[in-house]
Amino acid sequence: MTTPEIGIGSNELPKKNNVWDHFVRMAKRQPLGTAGGLVVLLIAIMAVFAPWLAPYDPLEANFIYMLTPPDSQFLMGTDSFGRDLFSRIIYGARTALLIGFTCAIVGSATGLALGVASAYFGGYFDLIMQRVIDVFMAFPLIIMALAIVSIFGTGIDKVMIAITIPFIPRCARVVRSSALAVREMPFVDAARSIGYGHLRIIFRHIAPNVMAPFLIMLTAFMGEAILLEASLSYLGLGVQEPTPAWGLMLQGGEEFAESAPWVPIFPGLAITIAVFGFNLFGDAVRDALDPRLRSQ
Repeated sequence: MTTPEIGIGSNELPKKNNVWDHFVRMAKRQPLGTAGGLVVLLIAIMAVFAPWLAPYDPLEANFIYMLTPPDSQFLMGTDSFGRDLFSRIIYGARTALLIGFTCAIVGSATGLALGVASAYFGGYFDLIMQRVIDVFMAFPLIIMALAIVSIFGTGIDKVMIAITIPFIPRCARVVRSSALAVREMPFVDAARSIGYGHLRIIFRHIAPNVMAPFLIMLTAFMGEAILLEASLSYLGLGVQEPTPAWGLMLQGGEEFAESAPWVPIFPGLAITIAVFGFNLFGDAVRDALDPRLRSQ
């Protein structure tokens, strides 16, 4: 008489999901968001490994090769100073990410603090804060950035200040609307009743529950910051020569629209792809963090 086997009939253990399986599922669920994430990753790789990826010095001018069309030696051609466009676009990713990440993080974090404080304390503080935010939001982003950069001057540090300031009220307004709902939750009343201080309630109970809109605004601001920097540099109010910057490379490109079209085309494509990638990635983050969209 044989004894029946105990347990699972197969001796094989269930396979663990690896990183590739998670990536495939995410790509199927969010194909556009995955494409945007890959674009962001590609730009980050270009920025980090620029010294190894760029075939030439982006600052070196060689007047022998002025306005050379794309070929095997210069993949994207050269500009009016004989500088390799491919190398300058690779190094321009550093400028774009430096300004994009710095302005988005600082602007969103400051807006988070102001929005949560405005919702939590309420009263006259909230009233005054919202009227100040209304004044800042009455101006479009580019107009506000132009006004600020005209006051502080040009340069990377000045451009970052000019781009960061308009982001603060927009993030504060979105975060405040979420923090108002969290403020009325029972666990916040319970924290007050047992004697927790204001800072503990804000940082421990309210701020973590408004991270979803904060992260959405953060990812959206990165693409906007890159576009604003390119706009200011194109107008001559942003990054100055000889720093490689995509918007600065577009400056004066209309002069070569017919004789050397690669001069404005490739920097314009870099800006378009970068902003488009960040927007797609931001939409995927929104869909992942919004429970109403996630359940559909």
